[in-house]
Amino acid sequence: MTLPITEGRLDPLPDWLTAQPARAVIAALEAAGGLGCARFVGGCVRDTLLGRADQVTDVDIATPLTPPQVTAVLEAAGLRAIPTGIEHGTITALSGGRTYEVTTLRRDVETDGRRAVVAFTDDWGEDAARRDFGLNALYADPDGTLHDPTGGGLDDVVARRIVFVGDPETRIREDYLRILRFFRFLSRVGNAAQADPAGLAACAKLKDGIAGLSGERVQQELFKLLGAPNPVPAVRLMAAAGVLGEVIPQFRETGLFTELVASDALADEISDPLLRLAGLIGQASGAETAKQLRMSNEDRNRLLACTSGFGRFTQDMADADARRAIHRMGRPAYRDQIRLSWAYQPQDPSDWKRLLDLSDWSPPPFPLSGEDIMALGVPEGPGVGAVRKAVEQWWIDGDFRATPEQALAFARTVAANLPS
Repeated sequence: MTLPITEGRLDPLPDWLTAQPARAVIAALEAAGGLGCARFVGGCVRDTLLGRADQVTDVDIATPLTPPQVTAVLEAAGLRAIPTGIEHGTITALSGGRTYEVTTLRRDVETDGRRAVVAFTDDWGEDAARRDFGLNALYADPDGTLHDPTGGGLDDVVARRIVFVGDPETRIREDYLRILRFFRFLSRVGNAAQADPAGLAACAKLKDGIAGLSGERVQQELFKLLGAPNPVPAVRLMAAAGVLGEVIPQFRETGLFTELVASDALADEISDPLLRLAGLIGQASGAETAKQLRMSNEDRNRLLACTSGFGRFTQDMADADARRAIHRMGRPAYRDQIRLSWAYQPQDPSDWKRLLDLSDWSPPPFPLSGEDIMALGVPEGPGVGAVRKAVEQWWIDGDFRATPEQALAFARTVAANLPS
């Protein structure tokens, strides 16, 4: 792998680093602390070295300036300073419509596996030593000069190794979420087949600590992992290490998850983590999984719909039957079920593609109103509902083709046969 580096500098400089809003934040910090008091850090540097500079969306900046100093210099420069994580030293700078997280260099004073009490420092090495992995502990000056305080971060990027900074068990005990981050970065950056043995062993040994994490944090990391282009090797490694069972007790090896990742059914939305989660738990209790992961009501209902029954559709389903299903369950749920059914029954894809394309269809408006029915002499009340229900079923059975005139004529026949 050839890194975009010339003599220890990023070359060429990425757009996110040279953008005017970023320069404005750096200039404000340097006005107080001088040159070298602000460095870009973490994912933006890592992803640029991996050739993904165009995918960088979050830009983090580290500085020895304290949060009050950061706030003062940003506001003096006409930039907004938002105290988004001030107890951990983070001020969000708003510049040119973009946000930049500016965090004071830190060292851990106390940790409990979920959160840390930090003290501020001016030592870049101390700040790097508390980070999770070597490739996330890389810094870049505004001119692109790279800094690797741990001494192994650049080598880890070249080899795409996910290696904890220092002792793996110590890093994990500081925050058990790092177990999930280990597998997440394996799926997105590294190679699960060559996972660091010491890191993997530490994750397996300390997996019980995951139970103490909030469901929201676990869900966020799990969805990032499942959203990788091919998370199958990392997920299999998680299962073998006993970690997946801690995250999703309902997990079972159905093979559907692997098929979902490989299936052309996801060609246009290959990184749908919720659908892949459904593949991991099969027809187990989606309600329990949703509760454990503290999912939103919308996501919970979608997961329950996905796990309510796989293979309910077959590839020879007629277009008219597909349209009836869309009318009954809605387009999003229909699309999910087609994709699940396709992965569950991976046969000739042509019919599956036909059924998937039909998810763009929307049912026309029902051609009859309550007023139309009452105009036929049906008194307001249960009779109107009975007529409407009969006409709607007739309209659905006719593939939604009936005109208002035809619907009214059928309604007249139904009304005439209502019990007096």
